[in-house]
Order: sequence, then C-alpha cells, then structure tokens
Amino acid sequence: MIVPSLSRQFAHFVDRLAFNALPVAVIDRAKGVTLHALASALLAHDTSPVRQALALMREEEGVGGMATVLGHGVKLSKGGAAFVNAEMILAGGKWDTFRMLTHPGAAIIPAALVAAEITGCSGRAFLAGLAAGYEITERMAAEFIPTVMARGFHAGPVFGIFGAAVAAAKIMRLDEHQINSAIAQCVNLAAGNLEGGRSGGRALREGAAVRNALLAVAMAKHGTPGGETTLEGEAGFYHAYAGNNRGELRYSFTGLNRTDLAAITAGLGQEWLFLETLYRLYSVAGFNIAHIALTAALCAEYRIAYADIDRIEAVVNWLETEYPSPAFPTPGSDHGPRPGSPHYFAAWAAVRGDFPILRNMTDRHQEPDSPEVLDLMRRVTVIPATDRVLFGPRVTIFTTDGQSFVKEGTGREFIWDFDEEARRVYPIVPGIKIPETQFQRLIDACRTLDHETSVARDLIGLTLAK
Repeated sequence: MIVPSLSRQFAHFVDRLAFNALPVAVIDRAKGVTLHALASALLAHDTSPVRQALALMREEEGVGGMATVLGHGVKLSKGGAAFVNAEMILAGGKWDTFRMLTHPGAAIIPAALVAAEITGCSGRAFLAGLAAGYEITERMAAEFIPTVMARGFHAGPVFGIFGAAVAAAKIMRLDEHQINSAIAQCVNLAAGNLEGGRSGGRALREGAAVRNALLAVAMAKHGTPGGETTLEGEAGFYHAYAGNNRGELRYSFTGLNRTDLAAITAGLGQEWLFLETLYRLYSVAGFNIAHIALTAALCAEYRIAYADIDRIEAVVNWLETEYPSPAFPTPGSDHGPRPGSPHYFAAWAAVRGDFPILRNMTDRHQEPDSPEVLDLMRRVTVIPATDRVLFGPRVTIFTTDGQSFVKEGTGREFIWDFDEEARRVYPIVPGIKIPETQFQRLIDACRTLDHETSVARDLIGLTLAK
C-alpha cells in the first residue's frame, strides 16, 4: 500500500474537517486564541511598529482593498492587511505559544480574519479554519523546533506560514488538491532568520509569513500545482530546514536526537496537538511566564515575604537557558541575572506578587525597577535540566531561618479555557482605546463565535473605536 505524502494527508484532513466533528475543547481553544490575539492587537494598534507597518503597506500597495486593518479600519489588499495585523499582534506582546519558540496565532489569525472578511463566512467556518491551521502548524513543528532554530531559521514564521495558509484555504473552501498545492507552495515561501535580531535589527517574522501564506493560497486557487512530496522529499522542507528528511535532530527539548516523520500525521483528527497551545499573558519572553506564576504562587501559599528570602533556585528545561538556540546564543548574554532574565522575573514575583499585564508595552513609560527586585534577582539561580517539561520549573525558595519551600510546575499553568482567558486578559482595558463596554462585547462575540453569522462584523468591527 502506498502511503500518501505528508502534505496530501494534511490536505485530505483539512478538506474533510467539519465544525461538528471538532471536540468541545478544540472549539473552546479556538475561541480563546482569537480573543488573545485581538486583545494583543488592541494594545498595540497605535504603537510605532504598527504605524511603520501601516505606512509601509499604504505606500507599497495603496488603500482601498478588500481587507481591514484591525483597530484602524483602513482597507488594504489581503496581503497588506494581514501583514499589518500580524505586526500588530506581535507588538502587543500577548501571544499564544507552542513549544516555546512558535507563536501560531500571530500568523494564523490574521490570515483567517482576511479569509473570513472576503468570504463573509460564519463563526463556525472561521473556527474550523483556525483548528485546522493550528493543528497542521504544531504537528509540523513539534519535534523540529530546536533543530530548525539551530540552522539559523526562526521557527515561528517558518512553521507559521503553513498554518496561515491552511486556515485561509479552509475558510475559502479550497478543495483537497488546492490545499495540497498551497502547502507545497509554502515550502517555496517559508522564511525567517535569527541573525538580524542577534545583531541589532528587528527580524521580519510572522508578518511576512502571513503575507506569503496568502500568496500560496492564491496560487493554489488559480491552479498552480505545488508538487507532492515537498515536505518529506529528498530535497523537501525537512531536508532544507532540519538538515535531513530522516528525523535526525541536532537538538531537542528532551535531549533525544531522533524522531519519525510518520509520527507527524499519526492520530490526525483524533489527537489534537492544538490543545497544547498556551497563553503568554505577560509581555515577556515566554519561558519567563512560569517563573512569575510559580514563584508568586509559592510566596502566596506559604506567606513568604521579600525579607524572609535567602535565595531562590529554579530547575528548568535546558533549552530555556539557551535562547534562541544553543547554536546561536544571544550575543553578550552569560545567562546571569539581569533585567529581562528569568532571575529578574522570579525576583519580581517574589517581591511584588505578580507582574503587571501592561508592563513592557512598546512606547509606554513604566516605573523603574525597585531596589528589592534588583537585589533579589542576584540571589536567584537557574539550573538547566533535560527532564523538566517546557515552562514547568521546579522552584525552591530558601528562607533566612533555614527552611525551604518547593513548587513544581507542570507546563500547563498557562493552558486554560475560554472563560479563564477572558478573566485573565480583561485587565488590559486601561491600555486600549476602545471603551470597556465595547471590549466586553468583543469578549462575548468570541465566546459565541459558533453562533455568529459574520466574523467581519462581530470581530473586526468591534476592534474599531466608535
């Protein structure tokens, strides 16, 4: 029996995926990531990166297109609006995260919104497109993220383009052959490099991925064939981006150096990797969110005050200490305590009890760090280990009276249902331009997306100041 290619298996799954077949938890997660991305966009819609992106697209493509820029209402081309919206979500800092180094929503949701607007699709069609896009992105990326990063590529846009194309293709009702071709064209258009960000620049990431994804979908829609073994073939995607098509890994989160390409599609439709997507609530590097949550919870549980603390230790997954890759560590970083390091965020949580949801927003003044935070961060030790799950540190606080208190992270502390997402993200209200009542309406529209008849009206429209 001839096994279909990976892209063909994906295309077959996406083509036949029906909203009614989606598990309740998958529908709930699709609603949650939508709210999270829109909240991020609302926070950032008037920041300098967004103004720059909007000016760029206006100059390059003009106005008056088919797709809407979130928060602004400006009409641009499909690719132009998706580019600006992706840059907006990134600038807001409230991203979803999968396996630390990919942020699927920053590419998938702008593509899905464009497709929803031009087709006038229902909320159910939108949610099915999101579920398909997230699942394909995360299955393709799961075991390969550290190896792809070690080759100098940024895994976020390199894998995000596939989910963006799949979501748009599903919403636009492309058939199996067209979806297969769109995936194949994404192999030609995938990109994202680490060196710019390492050498003082700002890397072009998901904005380019979503723009290229829509090009891939347009090519497929108009009949351009993409090829059949573009993912696993001898010269295909995994050979190019992972260095081989045999599942051999240079790095992995667990320390294992081999996987099986056949596992990428195993259980497709029955087991949902999408449910491992978590929320990055704070505008900080993703691996720091667990240091904030676990340290704050430990201090609250045992009523530990700053004055009581002698030192803190955190045992973490080893790759969390080698950002963005062991092959290309951040220049000038010795992994020691400094503002922005895990040591700093653990100290902040111990001293202040949490981390402000609006802190670290672009273009906004914020209070200086307290002396207590800067003092305590020098007494925090971060210990790498291969047996820790991602975002699941083991935090130990040693107190001045000789006691020690331990809390184990599971890696799932930032995975929650829609209602909890709405509760957690609500405190952004002081940082957004739309009224609180309108933001509540947006939350309600996301909550009831499976009953909404117009995604463009009920989501995009609610991001615009009245």
